[in-house]
Amino acid sequence: MKLYFAPGACSLSPHIVLHEAGLAAQTEKVDLASKKTASGADFTQVNPKGYVPALQLDDGTVLTEGPAIVQYLADQRPAARLAPENGTLQRYQLQELLNFISTEIHKSYSPLFKPNSTPEMKQAFIDLLQRRYDTVEQMLSGRQYIAGDQFTVADAYLFTVTGWSRVLKIDLLSSRPNLAAYMERVGGRPAVQSAMRAEGLIK
Repeated sequence: MKLYFAPGACSLSPHIVLHEAGLAAQTEKVDLASKKTASGADFTQVNPKGYVPALQLDDGTVLTEGPAIVQYLADQRPAARLAPENGTLQRYQLQELLNFISTEIHKSYSPLFKPNSTPEMKQAFIDLLQRRYDTVEQMLSGRQYIAGDQFTVADAYLFTVTGWSRVLKIDLLSSRPNLAAYMERVGGRPAVQSAMRAEGLIK
């Protein structure tokens, strides 16, 4: 397998899952501006959508979209318990969380990184994020992780996108003790540290 990633982008989520599951995979960095990989290849030949993550399987098949990739990786190592068994209610609840993170949180950050977004537009999305994280704060009440007391692929995703708030200087943590403790807890996991170190995000 080969994971195509950009440091700190949403591809950090499957990168974390690879480390959590102990799966062997190559990684290749992508310059999202030029669409070139570290080896000089045209990334759009790998993923015509032009964005990360992309997971190339050993037979050449390419999976895209983070929520699909992390579930695929989790299913390669069931003993790691990164996703409930397929067909169970708990698996559908995990998919519910992944969809919430993807559509309501991840995509709300996107306009904040675009230089052509107006201040008014940015503020509207910041306000939306604050409301969504109020929901996350409630969900984390009495829980170690977003789905309960077991770390899952949803935590890798939520940790990744929430980390963008620091880059954007959006204060999400000071009024949300559950979220603050959660970010510290997930960020301290050895596999998370390893993935971040591999991307050059920490030393």
